[in-house]
Amino acid sequence: MSSIHPFANESESLTFDSLTIENRTDRVTIYGNIDVTRDKAGLASARQLRQILDDVVRTLEAEPNLPDQVPPPKATKTVKNPFT
Repeated sequence: MSSIHPFANESESLTFDSLTIENRTDRVTIYGNIDVTRDKAGLASARQLRQILDDVVRTLEAEPNLPDQVPPPKATKTVKNPFT
């Protein structure tokens, strides 16, 4: 499974099972569902998730000047569809 480079860009995204991880420069968003079953497939899923989260933690720990909190994402603006 390919990985993301946490906080490095606004274009990386990966999906496994029904779980999606999206990369941003100020946050990594994780949403969806994953079943970690008590079998070899569940172990593989747990290892994939752990690797992603380990990469995120390692990147955060390497940042010397982490802010206390980043501002929430900007609200999106809905515009009229120009094609209708």
